[in-house]
Amino acid sequence: MNAHEIDYEIFGEEMQYVEIELDPQEAVVAEAGSFMMMDTDIKMNTIFGDGSNQDNSVLGKIFSAGKRMLTGESLFMTAFLNIGQGKKQVSFASPYPGKILPIDLSEMGGRFICQKDAFLCAAKGVSVGIEFSKRLGRGLFGGEGFIMQKLEGDGMSFIHAGGTLAKKTLGPGEVLKVDTGCIVGFTKDVDYDIEFVGGIRNTVFGGEGLFFATLRGPGTVYIQSLPFSRLAGRVLASIPRGGKDKGEGSILGTLGDIVGGDTRF
Repeated sequence: MNAHEIDYEIFGEEMQYVEIELDPQEAVVAEAGSFMMMDTDIKMNTIFGDGSNQDNSVLGKIFSAGKRMLTGESLFMTAFLNIGQGKKQVSFASPYPGKILPIDLSEMGGRFICQKDAFLCAAKGVSVGIEFSKRLGRGLFGGEGFIMQKLEGDGMSFIHAGGTLAKKTLGPGEVLKVDTGCIVGFTKDVDYDIEFVGGIRNTVFGGEGLFFATLRGPGTVYIQSLPFSRLAGRVLASIPRGGKDKGEGSILGTLGDIVGGDTRF
């Protein structure tokens, strides 16, 4: 089936959300936990898989849900259907600081490849599947493993990127080298592989990992400046050991906190 035609508007700068306008009987599907708010007369239903209805049989629905398990996502998605008479709005929020990227699949040749946790929501009818890597090196060391998400159809999809989003348009044969965790997604004709950094000093002391991704055009690539894994690593590194504050920003540490008004003992 053709995807529903939806209108949208993105709000915010660092913590964005997307507001989708639905005509009567139009619907949008979203990942669990991304819902923010909605108008009355919008009905929320939990469905198996992505609701693209490519196969209405029981086995087809189970297979669709099973594909989502392979990408580490829930078996279920949530569909939001406008059952009212006029236009209604439903909004979905980004999970951490970054940008929401609208993807019109009809302008991308009907397919877009993205990292496993990038998908936020899409018009009902868009298929959210899996993309297997056929290269052993990419699967073992490429950051996203053998499996990435594949968005197919002719409707609007929305994915999330951490930090600032960069768009690179590659010509035929043009190569872009990227940190494996910084890839958000790319168009279907881009060739994706990994490459060893090389050099003993780079490998042991570089601090940038052993591999980086090579993206070869033609096609469009989207890069994020702050992968969630990098953000989580910085947060974990800053957690006080033993439950005590490190006294960040103060040469005197705990004494500085007390002088500054912190009276905890």
